[in-house]
Amino acid sequence: MSVLDISVSPTELDRWRDHLAPPRQPFFLTRADTERLNLPATPRRLLQLTPEERDTCTTWAVAQEADRVTWLTPVDWDALPPGARRELLRLQVQYGRGNVPLGRHYADLLPGLAPGRFLWRRKQLTPQVLSRLVTQRGAPCQRRQVPPAVWDEARSLLPRVRELAGTFPQGSAGNCFGAVMGAAGETGAEHEWTQREPFEQFLRKRATPGGRDGDAGTVLVWRSERGAEHAAVTLGGGWAFQKAAQTWWTPRVVLPLTEVKRTNRVRGWRLERWRLRE
Repeated sequence: MSVLDISVSPTELDRWRDHLAPPRQPFFLTRADTERLNLPATPRRLLQLTPEERDTCTTWAVAQEADRVTWLTPVDWDALPPGARRELLRLQVQYGRGNVPLGRHYADLLPGLAPGRFLWRRKQLTPQVLSRLVTQRGAPCQRRQVPPAVWDEARSLLPRVRELAGTFPQGSAGNCFGAVMGAAGETGAEHEWTQREPFEQFLRKRATPGGRDGDAGTVLVWRSERGAEHAAVTLGGGWAFQKAAQTWWTPRVVLPLTEVKRTNRVRGWRLERWRLRE
């Protein structure tokens, strides 16, 4: 099937189901919440998650006050009183945890689904549901609209960009920096959660400051006071390649350069350019 104009295999869909409907999942609570709901919990500071669990639950957005974690399996969940389940869902939304969908967003695909918050069950995650969930979070890849001459011009500086354009990662490891490095020929970089310093080393080794948006191989780097925040690279002809985030549902895509620049316009960020060398 196709999601965001990208071919997705049954194996890939199964991986998405594993992330969204795992054998157990964490719920973030305060001490008062756990006492009121009579749930066992451990300190959040001891929490260890896989990158995929981190992104599925958007742990970076969870309020610090929710400093306790309780893990529940589907069997545990079903054993709770309905009122406790509703309260837990409400609290997860309040504290900022992800993967707490609204039924009304999928009612046409899952007849009989209640309109409120719920947790996914694997059988509910049909290809159509998965497609809608991922499509709501991203823009379709427009690699098919790129003229052959643009690809040809970009090949010397970006030997792997056409290979990577229009692909989903196999997990949450790949990010924007790794995608740019992979497109520039750094084999395997697209699978790495590349930190700032390795990316800066890549820039110093493979590029020089400057570059023009109309040329192929201009690395666009958005910086804040903390350092590099995001990166993309131009193909020429008004096109650019990026991975918008490190999350497992975020594909590597080609978009109009104007759209890439518009969607990465963030208060406090400044855009700089680096020219790749052959």
